[in-house]
Amino acid sequence: MNEADRTKAGAAPILEVKDLRKEFRVHRGKAVVHAVDGISFSLMPGEILGLVGESGCGKTTTGKLVMKLAKPSSGRILFENEDCTTLDPEGLRLWRRRVQMIFQDPYASMNPHYRIRDVLEEPLLVHHVGRTRKERQEICAEVLEHVKLTPAEEYLDRHPHMLSGGQRQRVSTARTLVLNPKVIVADEPVSMIDLSTRAEILHLLRGIQKDLGISFIYITHDISTARYFTDRIAVMYLGRIVEIGSQDDVIDHPRHPYTQALIDAVCEPEPGRVGVKRFLRIKGEIPSAADVPKGCRFHPRCPYAIGTCALFPEPELEAGGGSAAGGSSAAGGEGPRHRVACRRWQEIRVADSPK
Repeated sequence: MNEADRTKAGAAPILEVKDLRKEFRVHRGKAVVHAVDGISFSLMPGEILGLVGESGCGKTTTGKLVMKLAKPSSGRILFENEDCTTLDPEGLRLWRRRVQMIFQDPYASMNPHYRIRDVLEEPLLVHHVGRTRKERQEICAEVLEHVKLTPAEEYLDRHPHMLSGGQRQRVSTARTLVLNPKVIVADEPVSMIDLSTRAEILHLLRGIQKDLGISFIYITHDISTARYFTDRIAVMYLGRIVEIGSQDDVIDHPRHPYTQALIDAVCEPEPGRVGVKRFLRIKGEIPSAADVPKGCRFHPRCPYAIGTCALFPEPELEAGGGSAAGGSSAAGGEGPRHRVACRRWQEIRVADSPK
């Protein structure tokens, strides 16, 4: 463990989510969609936590709950050990200064009639930051420099449609920085950018995290970018976290069959071929969140499932081996660093089975 890890281990979490749930009633209230179904995690100061999973697993809803863009059905959200689950209007305004979001589509999240200077100045006006327009414009120019849009004067008077996708995402990132937040929720920030630009944006975000000490919740379906960008990974399936640990442990020593399937889905290049897709271990489609399977919710798709997987109560996260497990505790009192929600992980040893 390096010095940075020791510092994080001795610190208190900046954000804690405890048994968070979000339900939506559909078909005139006769059916309930369990979008987020009792998840818990902590986020340390300066840490990047990745939420990874298929579309519909609840990762974006989790981000919206943290951002207060949706109201939880139950559970708690703590910020610096203060319960912020429900906030009055003034508390919500303060929350917006401490927690910001980078949206998936940078173009849709900006007013197309606004110039870039207006896009960046709007949050400053809402939160009464900067006494004069000149002072606010200086802040806008400074954050553009920070996201490598230089010289800033060449971009301030442009409209969003005059920028490339990568430039728009840089502006979207700059907009989150003008209020000096402590936490940024990045909802698939590179999924709508061409492949050649993704590494640049992730490198930029990593630099911002190191320079400013901002904590990130990085939401993605791409486990390969999660390995590059995150410190820890939480794998979500059908509204639940099924595995959580350091990015090296989760990817190098996966314990849950679903995690292994996500890794198998990543194409590996071979000389003379565009890419090679390894054998996928799971079958079928993700079930409806309105009809969650009994027992382990992954058992209908799991190649290692046995009869008891559908009969026993749903497994909770427990120590799952990996280099950081074996009794060591994660910061924030989460218990062993590498945890998995599978009773049979020691039997099946997913990571050691033939590819």
